Amino acid sequence: MAKIDIKNKRARFEYEFLDDFTAGIMLTGSEIKSIRMGKASIAESFCVMVKGELFIRNMYIAEYENASYYNHQPKRDRKLLLQRTELKKLERKLKDKGLTVIPSIMFINEKNLAKLNIHLAKGKKLHDKRQDLKEKDTRRELDRAMKKG
Repeated sequence: MAKIDIKNKRARFEYEFLDDFTAGIMLTGSEIKSIRMGKASIAESFCVMVKGELFIRNMYIAEYENASYYNHQPKRDRKLLLQRTELKKLERKLKDKGLTVIPSIMFINEKNLAKLNIHLAKGKKLHDKRQDLKEKDTRRELDRAMKKG
């Protein structure tokens, strides 16, 4: 079976990661089948705390073609499963200004369960993004020079 790794490529560019967690996702049957086919996106998604529970918003999972009347909504809120201590820690940290929870990778683990790597993150300023681009360019130039030499 093909390895499923659905990435949020812009997350590392837009945010500075402070802390990371691995969370389970509460899904319906048609949702997990769509994810196993690779038909999902976490590019524009983010996490919110509602009454002490963590939910992911704006995560897109395409409808499963073979599901009948009981198909799922592609962009509904989905509950994330974390331990109570991790949830309390996130809730305390989210009270700070400018912090958010961003998903970076959705994957299927060895037990065939859908998991999500989430990060407590702080938005980067424009000059931070420019600095990252400069570092990336210099690394690329060094790699090219090493290959030629």
